[in-house]
Amino acid sequence: MLLAACGLARCAPDPLSQSDFDALYSAPLPAPADALSVFHVGHSLVGRDMPAMLQQLAGQGHSHASQLGWGTPLKAHWEPDETVNGLELVNTATEAREAIASGSSDAVVITEMVEIRDAIKYFNSAEYVANWARLAWEADPQTRVYLYESWHEITDPEGWLERLDRDLTLYWEGELLRRALASDDMEKPIYVIPAGQVFGRFVGEIEARGGVGDMTRREDLFALNNEGAQDPIHFNDIGAYLVALTHYAVLYQRNPVGLPHELTKADGTPAKTPGPEAARLMQEIVWEVVTGYPKTGVPQR
Repeated sequence: MLLAACGLARCAPDPLSQSDFDALYSAPLPAPADALSVFHVGHSLVGRDMPAMLQQLAGQGHSHASQLGWGTPLKAHWEPDETVNGLELVNTATEAREAIASGSSDAVVITEMVEIRDAIKYFNSAEYVANWARLAWEADPQTRVYLYESWHEITDPEGWLERLDRDLTLYWEGELLRRALASDDMEKPIYVIPAGQVFGRFVGEIEARGGVGDMTRREDLFALNNEGAQDPIHFNDIGAYLVALTHYAVLYQRNPVGLPHELTKADGTPAKTPGPEAARLMQEIVWEVVTGYPKTGVPQR
């Protein structure tokens, strides 16, 4: 499978052993001393609103820029002859490779397209994860590099929660990170922003309780399309807030409990709020997940 994905490109090596992989994350990353400048490379599961919400949560001094496409693999963002459908540069005048190579970003957050299995099979995901990390570290060895773990469609026939439980270790770690970090020149961790795990934990909790505030089911985190039908993968304002909380907790290593839940979108209009009760549960679950997963780089509870 990997040979077919690589073609003439350099293939990622065999995965790093589980013990060597775990050892890379045995010590937490020091918390940042100052506000961060963050560059996001990804697609519509980043979007415009989530980074804007993160900036509001982080407060004065935080800045962000993004290069986004529609369902875009990391390979397409990297290769100059690839087309990035729906290419959008947000808060930056230069494309991602040039911006990151300048060393102006304190943190670089990358995410792969989903279906993650297709990204691995057809777009040599691990090698491009490594490429983006190398680029950031060559510009400044102190740059923090993160892989944003997302999710798949809530209609997945294999089960949405079941795949969230399985895919983190099997694909995001096993096929992306463990292969990317197996290269001889990859000597430090790429950390994980486990948004998929947070989504799964939050949905499991509200569905088990029969609802919290106005949140009763997984669909409450996801958008409706222009015809009013359920979008099975793109978050709404409330989902964007949950992802922003997860980014905040990982990037700043701060407990998000008590942060505001009434925010604005990137265009300055008010975002729909989850309400105080659901927002509190979101914040608590984010911190539980982040401090229970060493690959975040956050000190563990």
